[in-house]
Amino acid sequence: MTTATSTTTASHRRQTRRIPTHSHAPQGALGGEDVATVTNRVATIGKVSLQFAGDQFEGVSRQTVRKKTGTGDSGGGEMNGNEFRFFLSCDINLPVTFRVEALDGDPPAAPPLDGLIGAGGSTPELFVECALYIDGVLFGLPTRTRLSSIEKPWRWNELVTLSAKYRDLSSNAQLALTVWDVSSPRQEVVVGGATLSLFSSKKQLKTGKQKLRLWRARQADGHVPTSTPGKVPKHERGELERLEKLMNKFERGVVAHIDWLDRLTFKAVEQIKEAESKRSGNKQLHLAVDLRTFEHPVAFQELGANLLMQSPISPSNELVIVWDPELGRQNPSENKQLKLARSVTRGVIDRELKPSSNEKKEIQRVLKHPPTRSLSGDERQLLWRFRFYLMSEKRALTKFLRCVDWSDAQEAKQAVDLMRRWAPIDIADALELLSPVFESEEVRGHAVTVLEGAEDEELQCYLLQLVQALRFERSDKSRLSYFLVKRAVQKFELASFLRWYVTVELHDPAYAKRFYSIYEIFEDCMTKARNDGREDGESGEKMWQSLVRQTELTAQICTIMREVKNVRGSTQKKIEKLRQLLSGLLSELTYFDEPIPLPLEPRLMITGIIPSESSIFKSALHPLRLTFQTRDGGKCKLIFKKGDDLRQDQLVVQMVSLMDRLLKLENLDLQLTPYRVLATGADEGMVEFVPSTSLAQVLAEHKSIVSFFQQFHADAEGPFGITAACLETFVKSCAGYCVIMYILGIGDRHLDNLLLCEDGRLFHIDFGFILGRDPKPFPPPMKLCKEMVEAMGGAESPHYSRFKTYCCEAYNILRKSSNLILNLFYLMAGANIPDIASDPEKGILKLQEKFRLDLDDEEAVQFFQSLINDSVSALFPQMVETIHRWAQYWR
Repeated sequence: MTTATSTTTASHRRQTRRIPTHSHAPQGALGGEDVATVTNRVATIGKVSLQFAGDQFEGVSRQTVRKKTGTGDSGGGEMNGNEFRFFLSCDINLPVTFRVEALDGDPPAAPPLDGLIGAGGSTPELFVECALYIDGVLFGLPTRTRLSSIEKPWRWNELVTLSAKYRDLSSNAQLALTVWDVSSPRQEVVVGGATLSLFSSKKQLKTGKQKLRLWRARQADGHVPTSTPGKVPKHERGELERLEKLMNKFERGVVAHIDWLDRLTFKAVEQIKEAESKRSGNKQLHLAVDLRTFEHPVAFQELGANLLMQSPISPSNELVIVWDPELGRQNPSENKQLKLARSVTRGVIDRELKPSSNEKKEIQRVLKHPPTRSLSGDERQLLWRFRFYLMSEKRALTKFLRCVDWSDAQEAKQAVDLMRRWAPIDIADALELLSPVFESEEVRGHAVTVLEGAEDEELQCYLLQLVQALRFERSDKSRLSYFLVKRAVQKFELASFLRWYVTVELHDPAYAKRFYSIYEIFEDCMTKARNDGREDGESGEKMWQSLVRQTELTAQICTIMREVKNVRGSTQKKIEKLRQLLSGLLSELTYFDEPIPLPLEPRLMITGIIPSESSIFKSALHPLRLTFQTRDGGKCKLIFKKGDDLRQDQLVVQMVSLMDRLLKLENLDLQLTPYRVLATGADEGMVEFVPSTSLAQVLAEHKSIVSFFQQFHADAEGPFGITAACLETFVKSCAGYCVIMYILGIGDRHLDNLLLCEDGRLFHIDFGFILGRDPKPFPPPMKLCKEMVEAMGGAESPHYSRFKTYCCEAYNILRKSSNLILNLFYLMAGANIPDIASDPEKGILKLQEKFRLDLDDEEAVQFFQSLINDSVSALFPQMVETIHRWAQYWR
């Protein structure tokens, strides 16, 4: 288990505090319950309405402290990585809540505690009394848990809600917890007590699980300082206390979760606990409580105070935290100057302004900023001042629109007028205007105007993201939705994919209403469309019915999968059941009354399933391999999965296809294999079947990649006994996938998800980990094993040198299109894709980092060559690969 710690410091310089327009309520659970959920968003002051236990609360504002770096302020936008977000205790209008879990430890033998616990030998009946002390004075009435007379460990697992709220707490607030035994008929007996400070020495609210050592036969003391501290003194802490602190961080999400490593760690922790229990004999009594957890840390501040009590100046070299009372407030002088500089009358003067040479350099530097980076105040002013000069620069439009104050009606009107007269922008910039950053309907409409000029082939490359962009529209019936429907009605292939993309989103409860509305518009326009001017000559009604039959087909295939999974026995028995169903009860699937467009490839019409050539893969989900007969007499194979979310694989394969297109536009064909993937539901979908063999199987059967190729492309005069074309295909495909997998941060790469085709093409499958996530420790920057290098003739061969040349050339080509790729991922921020939805900002910043936009082309070549060398020389991944092979063998 690894730890990820962060330190909160405030600079001696004035920091800025921003209240964002998209604020998230504190999250965390006591027993699986959400602490707070956002029910309303108020963009003006950043306040949100919070819901907890069915009640409404007001007033939690998320604060953001931006750290200054050596490269200057990045503008403090939502995408800035140098930010620390926190809540102030005075803003939290929620009751103090915690959970009393259990009492752990063995009481001494009879007579127990001199008649204290279970007096008279009866079964102990325990409860916990909870009291809140503020500055040493009891606040409100004590609260008692229910009785617990179950054998050890005594468990209550009871949620306790006090009358005090977090905004009422002082920095010396304490919980006094006393365990009482009422099994004696004569009197209540004190088992022990402990006091817990709610704030740490750094004035930060404690959260998560706390293990308190009880002072036997003593009632908890709430005075300051307390005589019954529940915290174990430093000199008495051992390995067990250190592990419990790490476990608390793990449960709060501070420590990264790595499944296989966590299982090993938990087992080791249990062994340490058992050994410690045997050694000490459980002489100590401990009370476990679980404090409420928030999404961000909570810093103490008094209600109504302008600043926190400053730390006293210490003569020693200690970091002193200084709080700025004006943090987050607007400067009226700056606001007035900004209004004057952007007034309508200034437009006459600004129209003739020309930047100086230094200002031109600064403008070019700003225009090179990636779309994930927000603009600073000075940069906004610079672009606004020379807005008329920049109208001929198409790259500047998105940056100019970012510096507009859209709450100012006059400024917004002037910006829209300039936008319409601006130089035509590229598709990549139009996609940026559809991101959640831009809410203006005029701006989003301008983006749609640009997209109207795109070819169908290019539009299909971005269709998945355009459907996701519908989430950010201000209404269900937006211009973007009508544009997509209009283009889909004219092109059947677009219609098929648009219908599937929208159908999958119908299961999203947050946006189901919007996508249902779009689906109805699509169906209405499709069924009313005539065949006049259509390329296929078919009526819209007939086309829509053929699309509906696609859904009926997938539903029948899901029924088959359920029947097959219920068959007990070997995979062969399941295959026999599959073919029996296709030939018997579901024989209508072997020949369709009318051809159905294949969902993966709508231009391909299928007429039925061939039972004898259909099979089942040997895996936990038992995916089907189905062979379809096509209308022109051919065959096509696909894999159908049920129980697996394919939306992430669909996105990665779409990116591979897009990057392949970008490389080919630069006359670089790296023999990639962007097989098709289509999610037909939240847990089902289709994958194109490509005849191939896993690299693990190739090495097991042929010992080397070259021996595998010699079986199909032997050439005595060629390099290594194979044809030059086969080796060149292998070298190119290796280079292409190394670069793309590195950029997308694909994880969990092993020899079973790298496949080889007979013609020399290598490609990757199974993209369950993207954007830098990897279940294995210390993964190499890219998957380039020594067997691949050996197939190229070793690190000194000309083929390997050509491989590195292809890699660097492809890397620089894709870096030129970094804005397009980043914008596409930004539009996917709202999609229910695990590795993006968990933290969209962090994921997109990781993607941006892979492009190394701070380097020129020559520096980028040197950087990527060093990555290749590091990956080849990595020995640890080879050890993990061996372990994985053993695991696969025994599976």
